[in-house]
Amino acid sequence: MKDKQKSAKSTTGTRKRYEGFTDEERAAMKDRVQEQKVSARRGPRADQADAESDVLAKIAEMPETDRTLGERLHAVIKASVPALSPRLWYGMPAYAKNGKIVCHFQSAQKFKTRYATLGFSDEAHLDEGAMWPTAFALTKLTAADEARIVALVKKAVS
Repeated sequence: MKDKQKSAKSTTGTRKRYEGFTDEERAAMKDRVQEQKVSARRGPRADQADAESDVLAKIAEMPETDRTLGERLHAVIKASVPALSPRLWYGMPAYAKNGKIVCHFQSAQKFKTRYATLGFSDEAHLDEGAMWPTAFALTKLTAADEARIVALVKKAVS
């Protein structure tokens, strides 16, 4: 008699789901997939205003404290470095140069942290010696903080 072979389906069906990601991380990944679908539907000639309106809509959804920070940060970045294009990145407001993310705003609510952050990608030219910060905690924005952000963003795109 021949031995019956088990189908691949029956042997892989017993695998457990990987539980290493938090609900917030899974939501961010789903946001990114949705962003890519929207971008593909809009095509390469998509209007810059569409991407900016998406960013402003995402900021408007944030809790009041984060929304205030996000709105002010958006205004500061747009005014100081108009060459950066606003767009969503993993469900967060981000700013890109030549299609590559340079910096992003992460609300405290996004991953249930105690403060919002302004983060910079490896595309940002902030290198300073052998070690430099790539994210900054934000609890409020003073005039001095805004001036520092302007300097950092300008240096990041230089």
